[in-house]
Amino acid sequence: QVQLVESGGGLVQPGGSRRLSCAVSGSGFSINATGWYRQAPGKQRELVAIITSGGTTNYADSVKGRFTISRDNVKDMLYLQMNSLKPQDTAVYYCNAHVVVVTTHGTYEYDYWGQGTQVTVSS
Repeated sequence: QVQLVESGGGLVQPGGSRRLSCAVSGSGFSINATGWYRQAPGKQRELVAIITSGGTTNYADSVKGRFTISRDNVKDMLYLQMNSLKPQDTAVYYCNAHVVVVTTHGTYEYDYWGQGTQVTVSS
């Protein structure tokens, strides 16, 4: 089991910045990747940014150059630094952990989610 708790959401003006944090705990297995997803009203949940256990990052085109994902393995924290925020960035942001377990019986994949934190970009 993996527990994820997000924090840092709120109201921010267009062009402003915000940092989201996610506390990761409880895994008895290696987490292959952690990331941030978001879901705006009436839309499907979408990937924002992901970082693998090896440190490789990937971003949605819509946030490249504005958002930065990072992690602190000592503190078991995941971060999303969001700069130059736009109204279309308004959404509930979710922290995700992707776990792959390889056994003699097969390979199993699990996704764990936090409860989400609301980010509203508005003047």
